[in-house]
Amino acid sequence: MQSWITQFRKGLAEFSVMAVLREEEAYGYQIVERLSAVPGLEMTESTVYPLLARLAADGCLAVRTAASPAGPPRRYYRLSAKGQKRFLEMTDHWTTTARSVQFLLNGDPSHVRRQEPE
Repeated sequence: MQSWITQFRKGLAEFSVMAVLREEEAYGYQIVERLSAVPGLEMTESTVYPLLARLAADGCLAVRTAASPAGPPRRYYRLSAKGQKRFLEMTDHWTTTARSVQFLLNGDPSHVRRQEPE
């Protein structure tokens, strides 16, 4: 069971990080803290930081560096226009998938209709 949970969470990592950043920027540790406050979405820094680097390299995140009240400068992340578009596409896919799985869990898969792409 633990292996399934791990794989499920890995699949949600990018979507979850982008959801944290959809309304405001945050630095890496803030993202880890926000995810840790949501049961089932807890992620370590060793998961979040490489994901942030990849999303930034893909052009989905804008990054700025600012002084920290204590310690080294902080890197703040926010969704770029490309990241906002990707997040909306991911949200649409998530909504469709969640609805379909819920139909299956309710025991009546005959109501699941395939939506045509726009």
